[in-house]
Amino acid sequence: MLKRVPGTRDILPGQTELWQKIEEISREIFSIYNYREIRTPLIEEEALFNRSLGKSAEIVQKQMFLIKSDNDSYALRPEGTASIARAFIENNLDKTNPFLKLYYMGPMFRKERPQKGRFRQFHHIGCEVLGAEDADIDVEVISLAGRLLKAYSIDGYHMTINSLGCAHDKRELADILRKRIGPRLSEFCPDCQTRFNINVLRVIDCKNEGCKKLIQELDIHESCLCPGCKTHFNKVREGLDALKIDYKVSPHLVRGLDYYTRTVFEIIHKDLDSQQNAIGAGGRYDTLIRDLGGPDSGAIGFAFGVERLLLVAKSLPAKDGQKLVYLIALGEEAEKRSIKLLDRLRKENISSDSDYGAKSLKSAMRKANDAGARYVVIIGEDELKKDALTLKDMSSGLQEKIKADEIILRLRK
Repeated sequence: MLKRVPGTRDILPGQTELWQKIEEISREIFSIYNYREIRTPLIEEEALFNRSLGKSAEIVQKQMFLIKSDNDSYALRPEGTASIARAFIENNLDKTNPFLKLYYMGPMFRKERPQKGRFRQFHHIGCEVLGAEDADIDVEVISLAGRLLKAYSIDGYHMTINSLGCAHDKRELADILRKRIGPRLSEFCPDCQTRFNINVLRVIDCKNEGCKKLIQELDIHESCLCPGCKTHFNKVREGLDALKIDYKVSPHLVRGLDYYTRTVFEIIHKDLDSQQNAIGAGGRYDTLIRDLGGPDSGAIGFAFGVERLLLVAKSLPAKDGQKLVYLIALGEEAEKRSIKLLDRLRKENISSDSDYGAKSLKSAMRKANDAGARYVVIIGEDELKKDALTLKDMSSGLQEKIKADEIILRLRK
């Protein structure tokens, strides 16, 4: 028997309604904040992610699904930001609107070891603001993340923020880390020993418990921020305080991608395993668009992992379903009448379906119940003689005969 690829999943009827609801909520909230949707390809040139994420990034080194074709090398997108930056540059969006607020949702792909909350095909809901460097937009983006979580009925999370500063500040921090970590490098995991020589900032981001403990012991708290970056971060904090948004400043928060600058943040949930407990994260990437060949344009964004959101959304509101009307036709003449009535109901935008071949009223009623029908319309020999229909309310069990030409008006009531 053929089976799905490990690390992927089938989202079945009954589950899809939850996905639709979380997408519906997202679109509504993004619209309130005046964000517009963008959709980018699932496949991009491998070079896009090498340049944007950094060749030393774990995603690039170990996790990308690559497709080789003659002299070309493509990758299934492992995240959304780089694709949106590429689309911004390629479509000259800065010429028509140098300040853009965009959102996206869709599948991403990483070649990881499948486990709870971690898939090889997973889904992101995220946003990007392109063309703004002011700290106030950082505050808006972070508050938007909180607004979405509230709308998803998710609590029990906490947010950490930090500022990496500009490129100069990041180099200073890297120098401090090398001096502090170097004498104890042998105590760190093999991955961190490799990161030390390639990009020492990634050592801080290690998920290994032993490495995390060593980083805490190194007591790296001194600020490497230049005056401009320090002022920017203070303004972000003042804005979050003014909006009464709970957060904690963590000097150990760096995120794992090269393009981050200045503000970074992460949202952790207490009910998830410590290795996969981030339900969302984001930050600034003020140099990425320029590095990819575009204009000098400040930018910030974040993404939520949908699978993890659904793990912790204990009371996500159910998607409002239409009140399904189910037609049951008994006999050939009734079937002819049923086809016309079914078409009429649908043209009136009334959600409706039919038994299509049930052999008895009992089996047809069972099908209607399985379909979640609110109303059943029965057309049998008696109904045909009287030009009537039997209407049954499945929630109350009450049924009555009504004139055939009154069915639309009755169902609308």
